[in-house]
Amino acid sequence: MIYYFNALDLFSGIGGLTEGMKKAGFKVKCAVEIDEDAVKTYKLNHRKTKVINKDIRQINSKELINNNNAETLHLIAGCPPCQGFSSVRRLNRKGSVRDDRNSLILEYLRLVKELKPLTIMMENVPGIVDYYLFKYLLKELKILGYEFIDYKIVNVKDYGVPQRRKRLVLVGSQLGEIKVAEGTNEKKTVRDIICNLNLPNDKFHNVVEKRTERIAKMISLIPKDGGSRKDLPKEYELECHKKENVGFNDVYGRLRWDDYSTTITGGCLNPSKGRFLHPEEDRVLTPREAALLQSFRANYKFSKNINKDKLASFIGNALPPKLSYIQSKNIFNHIKKHFG
Repeated sequence: MIYYFNALDLFSGIGGLTEGMKKAGFKVKCAVEIDEDAVKTYKLNHRKTKVINKDIRQINSKELINNNNAETLHLIAGCPPCQGFSSVRRLNRKGSVRDDRNSLILEYLRLVKELKPLTIMMENVPGIVDYYLFKYLLKELKILGYEFIDYKIVNVKDYGVPQRRKRLVLVGSQLGEIKVAEGTNEKKTVRDIICNLNLPNDKFHNVVEKRTERIAKMISLIPKDGGSRKDLPKEYELECHKKENVGFNDVYGRLRWDDYSTTITGGCLNPSKGRFLHPEEDRVLTPREAALLQSFRANYKFSKNINKDKLASFIGNALPPKLSYIQSKNIFNHIKKHFG
């Protein structure tokens, strides 16, 4: 028997979550994303999904129901932005950084309340677990009938993604007990993914860097396969790094071939933002390499008119499709068991 389970993707970005859900067998009927440039990239890769390009706070659930053709809604998945809880934003703070986006978790809850899908999945930064609105979310979901809820902080490296990146995954069901999918023990390294990459016609891989002569020389002096700014001669030390306890150690750092990548962030195309230099070549990662380290497929399309900084943000903020696939397949099999 062939099963057709319908899903919605809220806060879809460029489609990392959708990519995994589709591979797992879901029909992603509708997606919601506020950023027009992200929507352009999403549409290039997911042509059969209806995309609503609006602020989710302005979305009426009837818009989503109409797009779902009144069929059974099996899954609502989403990654509400909570940048105020990211480790980079918080640094040494115990609490969150004030950010209007922190409350978007309530919009996810609102649409779950109104549409009542059979299952739910939410992904977010680990720091959200201590947030009072997250605790409120858990309480409200129980009241709604999601008696079976599980959440866990996972590291994507344990799911075949070539990157160290901790995320919170929450799953819930009205059908029966469900757990966050465990890791697969599949290890992928930087070498496995970007060594000897040959994509001659890929605009997003064949990028010409523009560096000052001094910065270019500095990058060339950083030792191959894992070196960092701390290995540079004193004369190449940047002024902003001369004071003690200032700056991040990974700034102007090289990735290591036989290890996982550091977290691919929204600064992944800028060596001054972290350990984003190629392990061997004297350059920063290309957009294609960064996307591959996020586990996007090699032929994933990007809108050609996105500037570099925004493209880096889209890639870095995406949910790794490999993680999405494993969690989505777990939910798909859970639903299938109850409909079989």
